[in-house]
Amino acid sequence: MTAFEVIQDFPAAMADRAGAWNFIRGFAATWRSPLADGDGWSEADLDAAEARLGVRLPAALREAYQLFGRRTDLTSLQDVLLSPADLEVKDQALVFRVENQAVVFWGIPIAELDQPDPPVVLRMDLADKGAESWDSWLDRFSHACLELVLSESLFSSEDLGDNRALAEGEASVLAQRFTRLPLPDYPTSQMAVPAVHWFADPDLIIRDDQRTWIWVRARTAEALAQIRTELPGDWMIDYSY
Repeated sequence: MTAFEVIQDFPAAMADRAGAWNFIRGFAATWRSPLADGDGWSEADLDAAEARLGVRLPAALREAYQLFGRRTDLTSLQDVLLSPADLEVKDQALVFRVENQAVVFWGIPIAELDQPDPPVVLRMDLADKGAESWDSWLDRFSHACLELVLSESLFSSEDLGDNRALAEGEASVLAQRFTRLPLPDYPTSQMAVPAVHWFADPDLIIRDDQRTWIWVRARTAEALAQIRTELPGDWMIDYSY
């Protein structure tokens, strides 16, 4: 069996649910700690959620929750993957994830719950409640899980992570230097902004938020030092100066 590597394994993760779960297993083992018994919720927990809500949970959600739903280090360091007991139906969507200040919600349209791997929608909490709406986010729940695990990893280690504003033209440097991961374009919160892009090399994961901000998670101190050297600037957690 070949060793896990983000770039080489990501296309298979995008292909189907089994590939996504295999990627998350490999990512956890390589970048965090291996998945183990007890890291997921039980069938009974998920059955109880269905009974309470009066809906059927999609296969992809059940599989993800049973595999890693209790691993808060993979799912809930910044935003929160809701437990089965906290899943809720809000305006015709099943809410499963909440932004850390409860200003953004991720959900699955109730009308799509019969799909094995349904699309995910996003809603912002606005002062004008009449302006709120569920907007398209990612086309499969399994893809949303990949994004979730990658995004939460950015907050998993102050020693191996950093972030800063992107200067004009630096987004093109990222595209030239690193491999872009094939997640479809999606926004972080609002629809009328450039999409998020993900990049990687064997020891780095990089999120480019709308060409304005960069987040980095490294596997080694050397890899983090290297990107700070290649993209010099006002890194937020660089105390080396």
